[in-house]
Amino acid sequence: MDEGHRDPIEVATRVRYAETDQMGVAYYANHFVWFEVGRSEFCRQCGFAYRQLEEEFGLYLVVVEARCRYLAPARYDDEIVIRTWLGEIRKRSLSFRYEILKREDGRKLAEGETVHVVVDREGRARALPPIFVERLCRRGGA
Repeated sequence: MDEGHRDPIEVATRVRYAETDQMGVAYYANHFVWFEVGRSEFCRQCGFAYRQLEEEFGLYLVVVEARCRYLAPARYDDEIVIRTWLGEIRKRSLSFRYEILKREDGRKLAEGETVHVVVDREGRARALPPIFVERLCRRGGA
């Protein structure tokens, strides 16, 4: 783990057959689905769910940037760990960082980042409510 990690959460899952190509290797776009799984669980463990942000505040976290660096293949039936932590938090945006590890030997299969802008129902950029900032930062955020 490098110095950028701050109190990450980990979620384990297994690579399903439907997530692989003909060679039994996880299709590249599924890494972004796994990032979402990690991000949603990270927020839950901070004390809120996306649904709460949407329903109570009318705000959404829109992905404006997504990156993934593939280091080794994830294969059908591999048990993987999605490690997620808060990268940076600003007034109207935040980022999450990720690693996907092979559970069996801890080998890093991929690493990535997503950047999100907070918007209202009309798509206008808004500030993240202070209660959410507090909960994210309490987890060890930036």
